[in-house]
Amino acid sequence: MDDVILVGGGIMSATLGTLLQRLEPTWSIRVLERLPRVAAEASDGWNNAGTGHAGLCETNYTTVRSDGSVDIDRAVGIAEQFATTRRFWSTLPQVDFVHPVPHMTLVRGAENVEFLRARHSALRAHPLFEAMEYTEDAAVLRQWAPLVAEGRTGQWAATRDATGTDVDFGAATRQLFDAMSVAGASVETGREVRGLSQDRDGSWRLDVRGGRPVERARFVFVGAGGWALKLLRRAGIAEARGYGLLPISGQFLRCDRPELTDRHDAKVYGTPPIGAPPMSVPHLDTRIVDGRRSVLFGPYAGANPKFLKHGSLMDLPRSINPDNIGSLLSMARSNTPLIGLLLSELTATRSKKIAALREFLPRADSADWSIAGAGQRAQIVKNGALQFGTEVVASQDGTIAAVLGASPGASTAVPIMIELMNRCFPERQWDSRLNELLTG
Repeated sequence: MDDVILVGGGIMSATLGTLLQRLEPTWSIRVLERLPRVAAEASDGWNNAGTGHAGLCETNYTTVRSDGSVDIDRAVGIAEQFATTRRFWSTLPQVDFVHPVPHMTLVRGAENVEFLRARHSALRAHPLFEAMEYTEDAAVLRQWAPLVAEGRTGQWAATRDATGTDVDFGAATRQLFDAMSVAGASVETGREVRGLSQDRDGSWRLDVRGGRPVERARFVFVGAGGWALKLLRRAGIAEARGYGLLPISGQFLRCDRPELTDRHDAKVYGTPPIGAPPMSVPHLDTRIVDGRRSVLFGPYAGANPKFLKHGSLMDLPRSINPDNIGSLLSMARSNTPLIGLLLSELTATRSKKIAALREFLPRADSADWSIAGAGQRAQIVKNGALQFGTEVVASQDGTIAAVLGASPGASTAVPIMIELMNRCFPERQWDSRLNELLTG
């Protein structure tokens, strides 16, 4: 019997496994990934925008209060969480998956300009955002992002923070698992967990397709992305009841031409459509994956019932149960703008997608851009509302847990896993050792 089994080979499992291995080096840890390689779903470098989420450019992390002031609490919280993750990464033998890429916000129109000006003023007052700059000057924008500045007309404003990053989460995941293997963990691919049942002693039996048919563990973490809720339901824990999931697929426009990629060095975020989830905020991203520079624009939402990119068309229908159907219907009724957005983008032609790109790059040439598929996400629906964020779900006895949700997810993996460990292992005195791990 293993001490720990991690179901799923993504960044969350890799982070939790590394932390547990360092805290309890004598524990046996096994990773079960159903695909032929780890980091093949949402953690793959091309299945996400690679943004190191730190609240620098995402307008949806700041809101306007009733008195007109800007609430920055969520942006500060995410910045602090990402700082914790980066401190953890800094303890690794090498960190070649994080690249400095400035984070920018670009808005158009008088109302949005006024908001961005107020947002910048509020954020600059906090030490984590003191490097953030603001401009309405075309000459400054040409220095920051020349392709974005070319041909721009109308009223606009932009902020820029040079401390931003691009992260290849696929490379990060593989590096963490490689180190875990060297330290004694068993990382196994081609092994799909089909069912879970708890024995009288509190340990878990996992029925597995591929290789040995049964595995046992004292603690199970389900890091299976959109399939995590399905496996928690199969485990029969009460804490999984009531949750629903909304699958969101996507596409990006991608450019690999050096003539363009060498002239754009920024992640430029716009403002999201009304009612849209965080992953639908339009952005123009410098990407560095496997050492190669590209530029992505999107995402364009789509309608796909799968909860994973390599999932099943029956994922959504099979996830609907008596305990969550009311919540899902209520969410649909109260999110008509989001439903409209999904439908409009599903039917969007290439010319319409290029038109959206030209709001960021006025002189974009359609011939320079190709369509690239993004990863599949499963957004939490709870109590009739769409939940924007990442949530830990754990059994009452703490022997099985999972993470549901999406953005900012991977960027805040370490604080999320610390929360999970505190809930599942309350008897362990890990605080001082965690502090040592995060400070090197």
